[in-house]
Amino acid sequence: MQVEVWSDVVCPWCYIGKRRLEAALEKFPHRDQVEVVWRSFQLDPTAPEGETHPTLPALARKYGTSVEQMRANMAQVEQVAAGEGLEYHLTDAVSGNTLLAHELLHLAAEHGKRNELKELLLHAYFEEGRSVFDVDSLVPLGVQVGLDEAEVRSALTDRRYLAAVRQDSATAQSLGATGVPFFVIDRTYGAAGAQPAELLLQVLERAWADANPLVTVPPADGCTDDSCSV
Repeated sequence: MQVEVWSDVVCPWCYIGKRRLEAALEKFPHRDQVEVVWRSFQLDPTAPEGETHPTLPALARKYGTSVEQMRANMAQVEQVAAGEGLEYHLTDAVSGNTLLAHELLHLAAEHGKRNELKELLLHAYFEEGRSVFDVDSLVPLGVQVGLDEAEVRSALTDRRYLAAVRQDSATAQSLGATGVPFFVIDRTYGAAGAQPAELLLQVLERAWADANPLVTVPPADGCTDDSCSV
């Protein structure tokens, strides 16, 4: 079974959704036969590359609310994250274009390191307040999961995986994704948003049951309730 997850590395609900998916998989009896694939999705693909700005006032302007109201909204998200064991610092965050981070994830995938890098990028941004928006910030993160420093720098400089990121985004659009996280199981079942672990578990179980229907064989010689009596 394949679970594809479209998400962005600066989406607070995506990290929460990742933890909830992990919790669902812990209770899923067939978890060893599940492949989780992280797909690229940019919340703001129009953000200028190479530039960053404080997140708090930018979101307040975007949603037409006060900075204090947005601060309160962020505090609520931080509480939800804490319930999943995550320590967010949203009001101090900066935002930027995440295209390079997604390109790095595709490089990591070729080396079997995509899951490790996805976790590290989210942890670095939300819990350590580190930048994930430029080559110099991303190279150490790639090296930390075992990628070659020169290869990381070269791949991000020559934009080797730009087309792969664009393809992920196009696929998400074709599947009807308008936000993230967006979970798709075997390209048949979907769940949008950071759904509770219990709901994700139900979707996993339904998808598994449909993919592996119970096989009924014709009855053979044997005992019934009123036979085989001595």
